[in-house]
Amino acid sequence: MAAPIESLLNEICNSEDPIEELKSLRTAVLATPVSGLRQAASGARLEIIFSLLNTNDKEQIEVCVEILSRVLQALEPIQLAQNYKTALQSGLNHPDDSVKVLTLTQIGRVAAHADGVTQMLNSAEILCDVIQCISVERIAVAKEAIAALSKLSNTKAGLDALFRSDLLNKLKDVMLTSDIIRYRVYELIVEVSAVSPVSLGYCANSGLISQMLEELTGDDVLVRATAIEMVTNLAQSQHGRQYLAQQGIMDKISNMIIAAESDPFSNLYLPGLVKFFGSLAIMDSPQQVCEKYPVFLEVVFSMAMSLDPTLTPVALDTLGVLGSTVEGKQVLQKTGEKFTSVLKRMSKVAAGGATELRVRCLEALAQLLTLPVEQQTDDLLLLTESWFSCLSSQPMLMIQNISTQPFPELHCSALRIFTAIGCQPWAQQLMMDTPGFVEWVMDRSVGKGKEAKDCKFELVGALLSSSNAQEIFGANNYLKLKTYLKEGPYYVNAVSSVTTEGAD
Repeated sequence: MAAPIESLLNEICNSEDPIEELKSLRTAVLATPVSGLRQAASGARLEIIFSLLNTNDKEQIEVCVEILSRVLQALEPIQLAQNYKTALQSGLNHPDDSVKVLTLTQIGRVAAHADGVTQMLNSAEILCDVIQCISVERIAVAKEAIAALSKLSNTKAGLDALFRSDLLNKLKDVMLTSDIIRYRVYELIVEVSAVSPVSLGYCANSGLISQMLEELTGDDVLVRATAIEMVTNLAQSQHGRQYLAQQGIMDKISNMIIAAESDPFSNLYLPGLVKFFGSLAIMDSPQQVCEKYPVFLEVVFSMAMSLDPTLTPVALDTLGVLGSTVEGKQVLQKTGEKFTSVLKRMSKVAAGGATELRVRCLEALAQLLTLPVEQQTDDLLLLTESWFSCLSSQPMLMIQNISTQPFPELHCSALRIFTAIGCQPWAQQLMMDTPGFVEWVMDRSVGKGKEAKDCKFELVGALLSSSNAQEIFGANNYLKLKTYLKEGPYYVNAVSSVTTEGAD
């Protein structure tokens, strides 16, 4: 295909209005494998397409961007950096955002390449323009700029360039544009900090992390909410958590939760505070976090009981994630009646609340009740059985009734609860003692659609994963369940039929 592409480039070069030739070229390059484009992508010929971006014609720009997006993939990053530096700089300053996105994507490729980084570091103007792109209104442009700078920061030379040169002042100048842009820079700082303790050190020494942390207690509650989200992201790495602990941030956020009770606007940022500690508990230790910051669990329980549309969903998600671990289950169990009351409230909402909240309740309950075979002990099995029992006087019937309602999301979420308990002997016995339940499980006409069939298949798999399954369900049912699993989720019984359509 190289020859036709070369021929089309010649036609474009000689045309005063090349839109039709550009469209033909677009078709040709999209039909050519990337490996076959390497020859066509070399030399000055590509400059023709770059030059045609200098127009107000939206259609011509769009076609040129599509061509370049494809053809530039064929170039090695080092070729891009060496041969198209001027074109890249022009692209960063182009008035059309799609050209900026194209250019930043290619700069990201260069920045991720060992030899390309050196080329980029010798182009201070290009790096300044990349930083400036963070302030572009369109988020897609800013995201690509952040991604490119983040890749650049994966090397010590890149970190030195960004944090120990005039580029740091450029970053700080861009931050002054608006609250939104300031937080885009914080997003970059958090991404870079996550890479390693060394990267975090550079970011901390720049003063930008401490500036971000100060915004946790700012007067603007919306800014505060965004700051909490950024700090939660920073806490995703172990070295990030260590740094936050050294700065006293965990204690500060705990105090913010306490103070939120008297703040009429706390609904705007309290969910973020809860997510922070929920994330911390899962990554470190649920027991340690809940013991050190008891207000965390207290406020989660309160939020779950409140049925506030902004607070309750976060509380349910947090309880689900916390209770998905053995240690988390034990922490919740230690609270006694407090958690039992929360379970009863969740059951009530699952049975008759707003659909979205019901789904969140069911999903959280499934996580709480999950206990894989390898984690099962007598104590933990008693725990999950007691939790299930307190949902209703007839919990099996309650969950089964939810699954029969005409909402696919409710049907699947209810099935996930049965899947969660399906490998636990007490639950298997309960299923066997519930009239018609095992037959209902194997009835392929129950539940339409791919997701429902997949959920039913997972349930059958869970039932068979227990070593007690054959003993509890009996040889006949056990064989039928094994057959169901062997046939797969989408098996359809063949039904013979004779058509008489058109017969005399």
